[in-house]
Amino acid sequence: MNTLEAITTRRSIRHMYVFDYGAPIGFRIAARHPNRILGIVSQNGNVYREGLGKKWGARAEYWENPTAELREQYKNAFAPDTVIGQYTFGTEEGTVSPDGYSLDLYYSQVIQDYAEKQSDLIFDYQSNVKLYPAFQKYLRTCKPPLLAVWGKNDPSFIPAGAEAFLQDVPDAEIHLVDSGHFALESRCGEIAEYIKRWLKKANK
Repeated sequence: MNTLEAITTRRSIRHMYVFDYGAPIGFRIAARHPNRILGIVSQNGNVYREGLGKKWGARAEYWENPTAELREQYKNAFAPDTVIGQYTFGTEEGTVSPDGYSLDLYYSQVIQDYAEKQSDLIFDYQSNVKLYPAFQKYLRTCKPPLLAVWGKNDPSFIPAGAEAFLQDVPDAEIHLVDSGHFALESRCGEIAEYIKRWLKKANK
């Protein structure tokens, strides 16, 4: 039994909250076990090519031509200033606590071969993009209640990814909040209110 099967067999899943790299994991589960998923909240959790920001074009070239030089360049993504920027870009000054990015920076120092492991994830993300059509087919066929709450200033998974859900789930609820990729860091109260209202409607 693989990990995804174990999750769905041992745990009761009702509504999923998916984000970033975790979104393709959640949609794999949903596509395999649609009857166990009653609704999905996607917070900057992309499953459409429309939602891939400019940097993914360069990464697609890397996937096609994975040279050692390009792999080394991508390790700059784990430099302290870059990590902090991932949390603060697109947010109002002073709205992001240092807790999140400080923890990330700590793990980058104490986990063995951290940069290598993260580089592996960057290279492997192409497997998720290849599955986007399957995820979209699931959405189009099953039309689960879906809420997309997106940091509209996210340069990685851009707002078009949120709006693209409407192609397959016309009744999806879409909200763009004034934040970046880690939208919860600065807009957690606003996002929580959207989720609470959406759950009330989804559970009727």
